[in-house]
Amino acid sequence: MREVEILIIGGGIAGVATAYYLTQTGHEVVLIERHEIAGEASGLNAGTIWANGWGHTPDLETTLGMGSLEIIQNLQLDLGLPVEFRRSGSLKLIRTEAELIYGQQKVRELSAAGYPVELLDARAVRSLEPDLASSVLGALYSPFGSNANPVLTTRALANLARRHGAELLLHHEVTELQCLENGAYRVMSVLPGDDEQLGHIQARTLVLAAGAWCRKLGARLGLEIPVYAVRGQMWSTEALPPRIFHCIGALESELAWHNDPYSDEQTPRELTHRGGQRLTRHLYGRQTYSGEIIIGGDRQINVERLPDTAGIALNHQHASELFPFLHQYPINRTWSSWMPFTREHRPIIGRIPRFEQLYILTGLGSSGFEQGPMAGKLLAEYIHSGVPAPLLAEADPVLQVK
Repeated sequence: MREVEILIIGGGIAGVATAYYLTQTGHEVVLIERHEIAGEASGLNAGTIWANGWGHTPDLETTLGMGSLEIIQNLQLDLGLPVEFRRSGSLKLIRTEAELIYGQQKVRELSAAGYPVELLDARAVRSLEPDLASSVLGALYSPFGSNANPVLTTRALANLARRHGAELLLHHEVTELQCLENGAYRVMSVLPGDDEQLGHIQARTLVLAAGAWCRKLGARLGLEIPVYAVRGQMWSTEALPPRIFHCIGALESELAWHNDPYSDEQTPRELTHRGGQRLTRHLYGRQTYSGEIIIGGDRQINVERLPDTAGIALNHQHASELFPFLHQYPINRTWSSWMPFTREHRPIIGRIPRFEQLYILTGLGSSGFEQGPMAGKLLAEYIHSGVPAPLLAEADPVLQVK
């Protein structure tokens, strides 16, 4: 049996960031991933970063967002790693009077808290996005909105971790997980292939960073981890000349969730469906370096992994209402992934109670790409020092994991 100091399960952006920052302080780190790096939600998202600035008194959400923005920016500008980062600004588009009233309220609240978010009128927003529909009344604009290639970004962090000594074991499925009497953790993994290979690793410190799969991993240790697999789905056009210049969202769903977050004791807040009934439309996306316009929307629980054709079609229609030129471009490809939501959209980051040296990072919901790097850095600092950053009190597993 192989013995290691720290074992991380999960090769998404949060797991590889944790590995990278642990190696920065000299720790021996092994990371297990059942697929490729960025093979799940960390590589299948839109690559949008909905940052609003630091504000007067940054809370955990602000710190995770702006901290991650600075990390991703640093990868490209300071380390020279091509992750297609661009601080484009972001627009949340407004189409109804009710959305306009809500947008005015949001800007007042954000401005009072020190965030440089503006409410643009129809003329101003169309000067930024000339192809917008005439029905758009305005938008919430944030100058800190950014975007990057999620696969390149996640793999850049993974490569940095590897360069600093981390070992990445890919295509290793965890089949057994035990806490031993001495407080260490025994993990058995299988490497699929023509001749399946079994491997045993014993780790003094274990980190669960497997997104929505943390619930199943926790169950192997007798834990109830309240993270839900929510399906997000996306579609894209073929490569086009530049037509969309910002991170794009619609205020429609945010207003609907503000009025009614649609949740119960077993369901996360802010989903687009309850059971099989649609409750609201949700939209976000951007145009990539390659020219693809990628748009996402629905958030559903207790459904199959494959994209829903009707939901994709409705999302395409929604996007075409905002950008009429999209009517002439068919959907080129579709995909989906599982996002790790908690009921109250509160992440779970820290040490799990009643266990020695067992840590978790999950529950970032639809914000995994834009918050994962800083979440990994904060967790790595906690593991190294033994002292959590005060902000992590908002994500303490003591309050959520049973």
